[in-house]
Amino acid sequence: MEQNPQTNPLAGLHKQKLYALIAAGIGIIAMFLPWWKISFGGLFGGMSSSVNGMHELGIIVFLGFVGAAVLCFLGDKTKPFEGQFKMIAAGCFAGAALFTLIRFLQQTEFSSYGIWLSLLAGIAGAVVVYVLKPEQLK
Repeated sequence: MEQNPQTNPLAGLHKQKLYALIAAGIGIIAMFLPWWKISFGGLFGGMSSSVNGMHELGIIVFLGFVGAAVLCFLGDKTKPFEGQFKMIAAGCFAGAALFTLIRFLQQTEFSSYGIWLSLLAGIAGAVVVYVLKPEQLK
């Protein structure tokens, strides 16, 4: 059964934009995962608490990933990022990675996997958009 391109928004999406969209999606998911996990108490009856990334600077990180995801659908979807769209998308990813790193450096002791995933998604997205050439993605 052949899909109608009008019903599938990812149909015909250039690989660079597809990989950037995947990185942005992973970054958005990482915002709701635990960034810090604090355990206290003994082996029996101890307690633990976790905090996700949607606090303070984490909201800016979230907006960076959302902005990068939206840019994947603007302009011609069949062409890679060009000109100003390329700079804005790379800036969104780099900003998300930078603010994630700032949040990590503010509290490094109890970091959890969500903050690492957000940092990797921001770096990977910036590399896909700005460093890799579209010819390398074929």
